[in-house]
Amino acid sequence: MSALTALLNTYRTASVSEREKGTYFEELICTYLRNEATYCDLYAQVWTYSAWSKEQGLDGRDTGIDLVAKTHGTGEIHAIQCKFFADNYRIQKSDIDSFFTASGKKPFTHRVIVTTTNNWNEHAADALQNQQPPVSKIDRQDLENSQIDWARYQPNQAVVLKAKKQLRDHQKRALLSVASGLQTADRGKLIMACGTGKTFTSLKIAEQLAGAGKRVLFLVPSLSLLSQTLTEWTQESETPLHSFAVCSDSDVGKKRKKDDDAVQTFAHELRYPATTAPRKLAAEMLKRHDDQHMSVVFSTYHSIAVISDAQTQHGLADFDLIICDEAHRTTGATFGDDDESAFVKVHIADYIRSTKRLYMTATPRIYGELAKASAEKDDVALCSMDDGSLYGKELFVITFSEAVKAELLVDYKVLVLAMDEKHISSRLQKLLADDDNQIKLEDAAKIIGCWKALSKQDTREDLLDDGDPMRRAVAFCQVIEYQKFAKTHKVSSKNIASMFDQVVESYKASNPESTDTAATLICEASHVDGGMTASQKEAELDWLKAEVPDNTCRILSNVRCLSEGVDVPALDAVLFLTPRNSQVDVVQSVGRVMRKAEGKKRGYVILPVVIPSGMAPDEALNDNKTYKVVWQVLQALRSHDDRFDAMVNKLDLIGSDPAKMEIIAVTEKLNKKTDRSNTGKDNGKDTYGIGEKSGKYDHGPAPEQFGLEFEIGEIERAIYAKVVQKCGNRSHWEDWAKDIAKIARTHITRITSIIEDEDNTREREAFFSFAGELRDDLNDSISDGEVIEMLAQHLITKPVFDALFEGYSFASNNPMSCAMQNVLDVLQEHHLDKEADTLQRFYDSVKMRADGIDNAEGKQKIIVELYDKFFRNAFPRMTERLGIVYTPVEVVDFIIHSVNDILQSEFGQTLGSDGVHIIDPFTGTGTFITRLLQSGLISKEQLQSCWR
Repeated sequence: MSALTALLNTYRTASVSEREKGTYFEELICTYLRNEATYCDLYAQVWTYSAWSKEQGLDGRDTGIDLVAKTHGTGEIHAIQCKFFADNYRIQKSDIDSFFTASGKKPFTHRVIVTTTNNWNEHAADALQNQQPPVSKIDRQDLENSQIDWARYQPNQAVVLKAKKQLRDHQKRALLSVASGLQTADRGKLIMACGTGKTFTSLKIAEQLAGAGKRVLFLVPSLSLLSQTLTEWTQESETPLHSFAVCSDSDVGKKRKKDDDAVQTFAHELRYPATTAPRKLAAEMLKRHDDQHMSVVFSTYHSIAVISDAQTQHGLADFDLIICDEAHRTTGATFGDDDESAFVKVHIADYIRSTKRLYMTATPRIYGELAKASAEKDDVALCSMDDGSLYGKELFVITFSEAVKAELLVDYKVLVLAMDEKHISSRLQKLLADDDNQIKLEDAAKIIGCWKALSKQDTREDLLDDGDPMRRAVAFCQVIEYQKFAKTHKVSSKNIASMFDQVVESYKASNPESTDTAATLICEASHVDGGMTASQKEAELDWLKAEVPDNTCRILSNVRCLSEGVDVPALDAVLFLTPRNSQVDVVQSVGRVMRKAEGKKRGYVILPVVIPSGMAPDEALNDNKTYKVVWQVLQALRSHDDRFDAMVNKLDLIGSDPAKMEIIAVTEKLNKKTDRSNTGKDNGKDTYGIGEKSGKYDHGPAPEQFGLEFEIGEIERAIYAKVVQKCGNRSHWEDWAKDIAKIARTHITRITSIIEDEDNTREREAFFSFAGELRDDLNDSISDGEVIEMLAQHLITKPVFDALFEGYSFASNNPMSCAMQNVLDVLQEHHLDKEADTLQRFYDSVKMRADGIDNAEGKQKIIVELYDKFFRNAFPRMTERLGIVYTPVEVVDFIIHSVNDILQSEFGQTLGSDGVHIIDPFTGTGTFITRLLQSGLISKEQLQSCWR
């Protein structure tokens, strides 16, 4: 029970009448409005209605108005009603009619309703729209989130406020980097993973870059985010704020658009008065702006025209700083002569005037070269976040992987559930045959896949540290309502929510002999969509956040309204039942399950897919529509998480990485393709489907089951192979090569300058000594320029090999590297290495790709790949001059086996025979030698004699 709930319960039990209970609550709200940062800046005075009416010489009898407040600066009078209802009470229109009547005339310019419940019936909720004077709501959740420490609240005593937050280390670095970058630049980007505190960091940036006496504009994509940001800034600011909220006409009174599934917050649902009038905004800021406060306008992107008009037509001063939150929303295309959308207009310096602009996001959106070329061809203006003229440079970045490493977020794991259609059909025949429900086989299969994943049935051993079933999840579907006559089946959010528990219980009933405790998990599901009010959405989220009964998991289903602005740190999983059109939406959703909470070890991304009966895995996986959800989600994770990218790009070397992604086939009894009965091998887990115990196949008659057409294990292998094909990509090493060629030239220039300076006696001595040894031992025609080029290359390549062979210092054990390093150590006082600071991310990518590969073949493959895709492009002159050619491994294998065959057919010998000498005078990456050793053409015994 929260401290506020306990306090309200005290009022209920201590009051002898409804009037006394109401008085207690009115006094509480008076204290709230006078001390909560958001309102103590807004209101100069707050009275009870009886005290105010007495001052005004009016009749003080109760007319529905409980409190009256007067605003700072403008002197407006606001009427306030306080409704102390039971938590489950549903507010009726009749409850607010008298208040609207009494407050609908002068001098009141705004109205506020404070309630202890979020439940409004349809007529009462509709009555709030398009009111004049306008109305705002303050609900129970707003009171709970107050700055006031309710646990220490005592009537008629000084209010105790909660301690303000302090910057964490990564936020301090972000503040320093942004402040430094915007000293000279007029715009820049702040990239911070979801859950690492962008909003609070941006406040501290504004306080440092702008501060008291300055003006800041904070732009967000929705009114709900506006409300969250305004609350956090006013509560956490060390600099006193004058806050102004701006919304557009579209936010005021339009009917909710249910089909787009974006839960809309309208102006009357804000707890802070907002204006749609440019003239009023300019006038209020002019009256209230002073040197002691930082004036902050909180606005949606849709309302940007209000800001522009206030500046161009009504004298609103230029801003000192604009902060664009969720800045990926400001990307996109503008066609021909079309007007720019509200989201991209913020880039135009003359449209919104400001000294500095900061773009914040966790998920930068960048368009590829093909999209840019197509846009240019079609006369389309394309805003992409890699356009420095629009967004500036990256001033600070903390990625998902960096945030996990710093323990700011928990890690996540992907669970792909491959559901055999026959298995589900055989278990749920009765349910599927029932005309009274709308459940289809595909939906039922996905529900069971989600349930098995949520209960962690037969997941790998790496989850032993996190073996408890999941307790909270969000599911993403395709449409809200079930579409009976649609041409293609679409997964309905309402249908999934209504049928989830019924499907699970029917499945459990089909296997009553199961003793697996994980198979008893109970699932409760609910649904949220864009037709709901913000309060209704908040109520569903409160249900999800609340304490969950034992052995129970709560699932909140939606289409897309939960992609953004959802803060449930204890969320365990996100379920993708259908493909997502936006990579950003996927990453934002996954970011929700990475937030830290007590006892939480990791978040889960669950992808249930259906394997059609009678179809081979490879054939089934060619159905792009069915498996699109897997490829889309994995691609999205790759694009924003370098660790996941590295894992996907290592699958061809390691086969699988169950720590990051697990593919589990859920099937019926196995019909084996090959007879392994005499092999004497225990095939372990791959022999049985998820949720099946080996004993079940060994004892007694089993229920009749459908056989699967392929071996268990084949499905998993097929999906892993398809993941590599669909999602793998290592072109980024080739991209790095372009940067490295430039840095190598810089190194050469700097080393040359150092050596040519005769004052650098120590450096010259070390260099010419090394050059002399090279000419003496290797080739007397080596020039000074070539020696300098060698040193420049070593500066760049040493960290690559250190990353590749972690724990074994290449430079310390290779004689040539040691000699070059000795020279570079002498040159180091000139700080040559700072030229390569920008390469750290490349070195990290090499280390990440090599990490966890403990077999020589895998390491060799990476080395060949590096030389083929990186070094050859990074040092093109050397490659051309020396005639270096990197032979593909397949060609190397062909040559080795061809030579061995010719030795046998022509000379009766093999590569391992006595007297056969193997010479590789042009060894580069060692591919020929290593592939020969791996081929088995030379036995271990022969190898020893060959070596000698």
